[in-house]
Amino acid sequence: MGLRKILTDKDPALHKVCKPVTAFDKKLHHLLDDMAETMQDANGVGLAAPQVGILRRVVTVDLGDEILELVNPTLVETDGEQIGAEGCLSVPGRYGLVKRPYYAKVRAQDRYGDWFEVEGEELIGRCFCHELDHLDGIVYTEVMERFLTEEELMADED
Repeated sequence: MGLRKILTDKDPALHKVCKPVTAFDKKLHHLLDDMAETMQDANGVGLAAPQVGILRRVVTVDLGDEILELVNPTLVETDGEQIGAEGCLSVPGRYGLVKRPYYAKVRAQDRYGDWFEVEGEELIGRCFCHELDHLDGIVYTEVMERFLTEEELMADED
């Protein structure tokens, strides 16, 4: 395993639509392992392959007790609404006010190609939507209402 460089939002790779994964092989497994290590090293909640320069439909999400791997994920259901602060490893030090579904269900494949569904609310629901946006070339700054000020961020910590 190894750390990969996280691209910033100015990199054109972050604004391209990713291709589906077709080979569930050692190369994919290595990518997933590297993404998990990179995400954890950067204290991230989620990481999409284009953020490390790979234009494939691959995402890792830190659920706290495990790392969820999503290959070829699609949103199959959303419900509710939440508006809150959102950050991104590709937009370091900045946070925006973003409206997302409160609940999201995703259908994806695991590292071996087997299909499964997973669902999440609040932060995990937000994370699913945020990371799947990356796979379609969308960075949260393109869908946010506005950047949050330092004062607003400090107030949220209180």
